[in-house]
Amino acid sequence: MADQPPDHTAYSTASRAALRREKIAARLAMSATAHREASACVLNHLASLLKPRPPGTIAFCWPIRAEVDCRPVIAELLAAGWQAAMPTVEAHAAPMRFLAWSPDMPLRADPHGIPVPAHASPAVPDVLLLPLVAFDAAGYRLGYGGGYFDRTLAVCMPRPLTIGVGFAAAAVASIAPAPHDIPLDFIVTELGVLRPVPLATP
Repeated sequence: MADQPPDHTAYSTASRAALRREKIAARLAMSATAHREASACVLNHLASLLKPRPPGTIAFCWPIRAEVDCRPVIAELLAAGWQAAMPTVEAHAAPMRFLAWSPDMPLRADPHGIPVPAHASPAVPDVLLLPLVAFDAAGYRLGYGGGYFDRTLAVCMPRPLTIGVGFAAAAVASIAPAPHDIPLDFIVTELGVLRPVPLATP
């Protein structure tokens, strides 16, 4: 029987799953002190990027699995006249919906157990903060594998400014982007603000 050609899709999926496990485990293994100090640096850089912008609507995710907690910066922006929103999963393999958020708002768990606004009006974000599991210098992001952000950004009109937020240890040479992957506009880690360099077109 002739050899079957390699399944590059399966290889890519398996490679991403392994990278995802590795990077999440490394983040969870950070000491409380290291996490606190790195997070403080991330938030300082994020604030320096956002505060010069005119007030708008910023969407962010509730922190899970030792992600950077962006709520302190969100609170500063709210005090400066911004509004906030959170992306909400409503159906598998569908774009997310953005709901208005405020600090005193009751929350509920989405289908993945992540806190989201319980009762809120729809919102249209000007800026979207995305958590990073891994990222590369071209601005491509590896998340948790659901593809929700790529599907959402593909239908957002107008598209919000996208900022990946995470730790420098999440950096990789390349996540080997698939055709559906959408690069970020900025990446913020404890080392500073990175403006991605687009991949060269063949």
